[in-house]
Amino acid sequence: MPENALVGEILGQIDQALTTIEQRFEPVKSVDDLLETPEGQEKLDGLCMLFIAIGESLKKIDKLTNGHLLEMYDHIDWKGIKGMRDILSHHYFDLNAEAIYIACDEEVPPLHTAIREMIDSL
Repeated sequence: MPENALVGEILGQIDQALTTIEQRFEPVKSVDDLLETPEGQEKLDGLCMLFIAIGESLKKIDKLTNGHLLEMYDHIDWKGIKGMRDILSHHYFDLNAEAIYIACDEEVPPLHTAIREMIDSL
């Protein structure tokens, strides 16, 4: 598969994951909604899994494009997103639910916009 097509496929997967995060997070009004019930905890687990997949996919894109694609969108904290993946993957029991809540509430919308801009530019 040519590099551009592979990058496009990965971006499409990230786009879908971000859509899923937005849909699952929509009814959440506070971090307590993620912690106080078994259903909320399951939602938190699912959100974390999607963030892990997104971070891993961004690492792959960075490698495929020698870092050039992500640097074109320097208003996004790519290092932070990839670092979040590492923390969630390797230190899951240190999970900070408030950080996940803030990421969903404040960081996912601009990230999703950037990913869609990347898709449109390919």
